[in-house]
Amino acid sequence: MTDFPTPKPLTSHGPARVIAMCNQKGGVGKTTTTINLGASLAEFGRKVLLVDFDPQGALSAGLGVHANEGKTVYDLLLDPKQDPHALIHGTTVAGLDIIPANIDLAAAEVHLVTEVAREQILRRILKKVENEYDAIIIDCQPSLGLLTVNALTAAHGVMIPLELEYFALRGVAMLVDTVNKVKERLNESLQLDGILGTMYDPRTLHSKEVLERVEEAFSDKLYKTVISRTVKFPDASVVGEPLINYAPDHKAAEQYRDLAREMIAKGQVA
Repeated sequence: MTDFPTPKPLTSHGPARVIAMCNQKGGVGKTTTTINLGASLAEFGRKVLLVDFDPQGALSAGLGVHANEGKTVYDLLLDPKQDPHALIHGTTVAGLDIIPANIDLAAAEVHLVTEVAREQILRRILKKVENEYDAIIIDCQPSLGLLTVNALTAAHGVMIPLELEYFALRGVAMLVDTVNKVKERLNESLQLDGILGTMYDPRTLHSKEVLERVEEAFSDKLYKTVISRTVKFPDASVVGEPLINYAPDHKAAEQYRDLAREMIAKGQVA
């Protein structure tokens, strides 16, 4: 457990701080982190909106939302004048909501490419709901295309989940460069909140060596909290619940609570 204090519940909400969960490499724990960080923040009395911005729809499925039924974030991108409130779903976690996505979102980049100010469409959508939440977390697709640029343009901060293995390190510099370009050209308030080590296995020398390398390269941006590898994450996804609900006493569940504590202590969430 980290040395950050357990936060007190808030009595009022908004405007939300928007966080993009981003890494162009797949399978690094983006969606797992979005779900369990969101649930942990809600457990600490924050009101949280998750935005599924990946055509795979794993975030929606992981929270038990059937995104093939009804409208999704894709419909909002096509017609930003729609009221996003109509697309917000509740979850099994009190204070945790989601705007779902499905495979339709894969066509969004084709539709958006001819739009004026196309990088700012998601930002305009989220402005309509930001005063009702403390945090909005966007689960980005594993690419650096127009959807991810939309998420970065809408965000105040970026969290990069990084699998603690050597090949995962290679793409981080490219992603940080993209974040800096978006900050320079589209969103001057954007900042890198931090890099989160995921899928850590303390029994292996490999995991320990990679964590040391990440600490050397990104010491000031590396979260103290590290998320362990466990088979419990896919088990929780199958039943459509966050791990902190499915196995609340599990070590990894407590690690996500630690991450929420750390973010609140750093002022990354009110």
